Amino acid sequence: MTAHDHRRGWGMSAIFARLVAWVGAVLVFVRKKDSRGLKQAQGTEPEIPKAKVQGLPTLKMPTAKGWAGDHKPVAAPGLKVNAFARGLKHPRWLYVLPGGDVLAAEALSVPGGINNLFDYAMVSTMRRAAAIGDSPNRITLLRDADGDGVAEVRETFLEGLNQPFGMTLLGDTFYVGNTDALVAFAFTAGQTRITASGKKLAPFKPAGHWTRSLLPSPDGRKIYVGVGSLSNIGDNGMEAEEGRAAIHEYDVETGRTRIFASGLRNPVGLAWEPSTGELWTVVNERDALGDETPPDYLTSVRDGGFYGWPYCYWEQTVDDRVPQRPEMVAKAIRPDYALGGHTASLGLCWMPAGTLPGFPDGMVIGQHGSWNRSTLSGYKVVFVPFENGRPSGPMRDILSGFLSPDERFSYGRPVGVTIGPDGSLLVADDVGDVIWRVTAA
Repeated sequence: MTAHDHRRGWGMSAIFARLVAWVGAVLVFVRKKDSRGLKQAQGTEPEIPKAKVQGLPTLKMPTAKGWAGDHKPVAAPGLKVNAFARGLKHPRWLYVLPGGDVLAAEALSVPGGINNLFDYAMVSTMRRAAAIGDSPNRITLLRDADGDGVAEVRETFLEGLNQPFGMTLLGDTFYVGNTDALVAFAFTAGQTRITASGKKLAPFKPAGHWTRSLLPSPDGRKIYVGVGSLSNIGDNGMEAEEGRAAIHEYDVETGRTRIFASGLRNPVGLAWEPSTGELWTVVNERDALGDETPPDYLTSVRDGGFYGWPYCYWEQTVDDRVPQRPEMVAKAIRPDYALGGHTASLGLCWMPAGTLPGFPDGMVIGQHGSWNRSTLSGYKVVFVPFENGRPSGPMRDILSGFLSPDERFSYGRPVGVTIGPDGSLLVADDVGDVIWRVTAA
């Protein structure tokens, strides 16, 4: 390629970028006017607006800025927040080992193929927002040996992985949810680094929604794996979605895997509700039907249950963009609790009453934040109270302030949440490259 060809290529890219920015700005402006005064679809009885099919989805994402100096998220009244660890590279998920060491899975979305103008716009926007790039593909061990709430020990626990996400330890085996497989490693108590090769136990299709969260059953005999869809609404046909948009159950003893529940577009965080023993998950719903349509949701998950994707959503509302199967719509289960449109609710953990002052039993949710609505949503850590095994009231903020008031910048984006070894709440922030620690003020 000649220098002239290079200049011509860069010139065309610049023209594309300006065109995309102009079209995107117009769409956001128009859709923001349409959604003015729109109430967020939240709770057990959400008001979900009628779908408005968008030929071009809304594309709006703040520029990643990070945290400077003493700047940090805003904790709810009665709480305080400090940095448990800084300087990681895109920490997404957290796991606490029995000895109290905290593991952070560091991974990043990788750009796929660019087939059209919208693909180019989405990749460009997500790069600016630090949402895609070169994945670190490692797990880092963090230890607060002196008990001051800050990890002063940092070790590379595992590396050479393939977009690692979920983690769990059962006996002397450490499991990792790589994007393409459930992988097992031999582990010895107190070990700070694993160098042995892993063993692939169950394959999963990579690409699309790439995260693979893991949750063992209380008796340690099963591992549940969240596997998201390849596309928005089965855009490449349902054959390409086989085995996806589902929660899988892996039998530790036999090595067999089966689909536990399906029709869940992108089930990420998994947690047990202790009084009922039910499995719960947070799910990212489909795009290009409006700012609040349909909402992401928190739901209990039944063995063999089907939750609608891609044929319908919420109250068996049919998505006319999808070739229909009425028998699947008829069996679709209504989710339990709406979390608002496009909040990208990813992290999930059970928090017992008294863990944080003023908070009863309930679920903590890390809302990564929207990229596809005219007024941004999410960018918070929220709490849903529970009574008698069910959601029992409106959501409350635990951490906010991840987004600038004018929506131009994100200082951070919360993802994984877990209860720390000292009873604090730990939050992985993959844009701020920080693990935050929330305690009583």
